[in-house]
Amino acid sequence: MNSTSLNRFPRFVRSTLPLLVALFSFVFGARAATPIPSAEKLLPDDTLILVTIPDCTKMGEISRKSSYSGLWNDASMKPFKEKFMTRWKEEMVQPLERELNVSFNSYTGLLQGQLTFALIQNGWQGKDDQLLGVVLLLDTKDKSGQLKTNLADLRKKWLDAGKVIKTEKIRELDFSVLPMSTNDVPQTLRKFFPQTSEVQELGTETETKKASPKSELVIGQVNSLLIIGNSTKVVEKVVIPLTGGAIPSLGESAGYQANHQALFRDSPFYGWVNIKSFIYILSRKPAEKKDSAAPDPFAMFNPEKIISASGLSGLRTFAFNFRDSNDGSLFQFFLGVPEASRQGLFKILAAEARDSAPPAFVPADAVKFQRWRIDGQKAWATLEKVMADISPQALGYLNYFLDAANAAAKDKDPGFDVKKNLIGNLGDDMISYEKAARGSSPVQLKSPPSLFLLGSPHPEQLAAALKNVLLLMNQQSAPPPEREFLGRKIFSIPLPNLPIPMAESKPGAPRTLSYAVGGSYVAMAIEPAILEEYLRSSESQAKTLREAPGFAEAAQKVGGTATGLFGYENQAETMRATFEMLRKDPGSSTNSSGGGFLPGALGMSGAETNLKEWMDFSLLPTYDKAAKYFHFVVYAGSTTVDGLTLKVFSPTPPGLKANSTR
Repeated sequence: MNSTSLNRFPRFVRSTLPLLVALFSFVFGARAATPIPSAEKLLPDDTLILVTIPDCTKMGEISRKSSYSGLWNDASMKPFKEKFMTRWKEEMVQPLERELNVSFNSYTGLLQGQLTFALIQNGWQGKDDQLLGVVLLLDTKDKSGQLKTNLADLRKKWLDAGKVIKTEKIRELDFSVLPMSTNDVPQTLRKFFPQTSEVQELGTETETKKASPKSELVIGQVNSLLIIGNSTKVVEKVVIPLTGGAIPSLGESAGYQANHQALFRDSPFYGWVNIKSFIYILSRKPAEKKDSAAPDPFAMFNPEKIISASGLSGLRTFAFNFRDSNDGSLFQFFLGVPEASRQGLFKILAAEARDSAPPAFVPADAVKFQRWRIDGQKAWATLEKVMADISPQALGYLNYFLDAANAAAKDKDPGFDVKKNLIGNLGDDMISYEKAARGSSPVQLKSPPSLFLLGSPHPEQLAAALKNVLLLMNQQSAPPPEREFLGRKIFSIPLPNLPIPMAESKPGAPRTLSYAVGGSYVAMAIEPAILEEYLRSSESQAKTLREAPGFAEAAQKVGGTATGLFGYENQAETMRATFEMLRKDPGSSTNSSGGGFLPGALGMSGAETNLKEWMDFSLLPTYDKAAKYFHFVVYAGSTTVDGLTLKVFSPTPPGLKANSTR
C-alpha cells in the first residue's frame, strides 16, 4: 500500500486516519495554570461539526457511576468481560504498542481536560481536490510538562523510524508537520479497512497530484492545549485566539448561539452540526458526468429538487446534548428548522401538540409503546406534493398503483374511490405497542406480539379500503376470511413476502395479518391473540401503562405526554429477551441485527468479524443477575417556532438509585 492508494479510501477516512495514528502515539493530560477557552471560543466561525466534552474528569465520573459501567464491572460479567479483554489486548492493544513503540499503561488517567473534535470548512466546496479541515483539541491542564515530553519523544521516534518531519512556525510557535500516507497507518488498524488491489491510475502524474489533496499531520502545543490538525492553515485558525489574536469564532455565529443558550450550558457532552452550510455546498456541487448511452434509472431524481422539495433547504442546524442527575440521564436532539422555512417532510414531522399519552387500553405489561398524533390526510397531501416536486414520474407510479386498486375494487363496489375511502378516512392518531415474547425460543424472542392502531373518523370505511389495497398487494381476488369475536369481525389476509433490507437471504415464513375495528381505530396484528386482548380491553380491570410506577414522573422529564409524540420502552423486559437470545443463539448477534452493515458502510470490512470473535455471548450471566442495571426509557417529540426537539430520559434503576451520588 503506497501514498497513491490512499486516494481509494473514503474521503472522511482519509482525513481522520492521521488523527487516529496520533491518538495511539502519545498522552492526553489535564490541568494548567492558564485556562484554555471553551471549544466555541477556540474554533472559527466556518466550523461545520463540533463534538466536545468540556471536562473529561467530570465525564469520567459520570461514566463510572452509570448503570452500564456497573453492569460491565459486575462479578457476574467476569467470564464474558475477561475473554473479551484478553482478545482485545492480544489482537489490538499489544500489537499497537509494538508497532508504535509505546506503553498505553503509562497514559492511564491523564485525560482530564477538554476534548474536542471538529470539522472546519476551511475553503472546502465539496470538490475532490479539497479536504475538510480536521482538528482535535485536548487540554492537558497541569500536565503540560508531560505533554511536552511526550511530543518530543514522539518526534524522536518518528525521526528514528526514518520519517520526514519538518518544523513550521505558526504564530511564532513550533509545530511538527508530517506528510501522511497509508504506510503510516499501523498494520493492526489496517485490517479494519478494505484491502484493495493495486490498480493503474489514469492520467499523468501531474493530474493525479492535482486531483489528490496533500494529507499531513500537524501537531503542536499551546500552553496546556494539544492541537492536532490536517493542515497548518486550519491549525492556525485555532492558534490565533490562543496567542492574543482576533478571529471570528463559532461562538459568535447566530446559528450556534441559539443552540448553545438552549442546550449546551453546563452540559458534560454535546455536539453541533451546521447543516445549512453542508446542504448549500452539496446543492451547488455539479453532478458527475455519466455515459449518455447508458440508461440511468435514477435520472428522474435531481439532487437539487430533492433538497428543495423534501424541505432540507430549510434545515439550519442539528444539535444534541447529554445531562445527568440522581434521577437519571437525559439526551436531547434538536433540528433547527424555523417555522417560516418549514416545508416538505418537516411539515409531516412537526406534529401538533396533542394528547399522546397511553390510552386506557394499553396494558401495564406493554414493553414498548409509541403514539404519534400526525394528521394522516395532511401528511398524505404533503407527501404527494413532495413527490410531484421531485419527480412527476415517481408520483405517476404511485397513482398507477392506486388506480389499479380502484379498478379492482370497483368490480364489487362501483362507488369505491381509494383516495376518498382510504386517504379520506385517515385520522390524526397512530399507536403501536408490544408485549414481552410469549416463549423463550429464538423465534419467539425475535417476534414478540405487537399491535398497531390507526385512528380514523370512520374506521369501518377505512378497514374496507385497507382490505382492497391489501388484496391487490397480495395479488388475490378472494375476500379475506373473517370470524366473529365479541360481536366484531376479525379479518385475516396473507401478507406479501417482501424482501427486508439487511435480513438473511432465506425467505421469511408466510405471515398473516389480522385486523378489526375497535373504538375509533383499525387495529392490526400478526398474532391474533394480542388483537383479541385489545378488543376485550374495555372489560379489563388490570392496571394500565400510564399507572406504572415512575411513569408520570419520567414523562415530565421529556415535556409531558401532550407534545404530539410520546414513546416508552421497558428495557428491564426487552433486555431480558436480548440476554436470552444472545445466550441461546450467540451466532445471531450480528446476523439478526445487521451488525455487519454499519462497519461495511464505513469501509471497516473486518470489524464485525473481529467483534463476533471477541465477544462470547454464551458467557453472559443469566438475566436475573443483570436485571438491576436496567429500568425503562421514555421519549417525546415536540415542535416550536425554532425547530423540532426529541428528548429521551432514562430513569436511574431503583436498585442503583440508593447508591447514586451524581
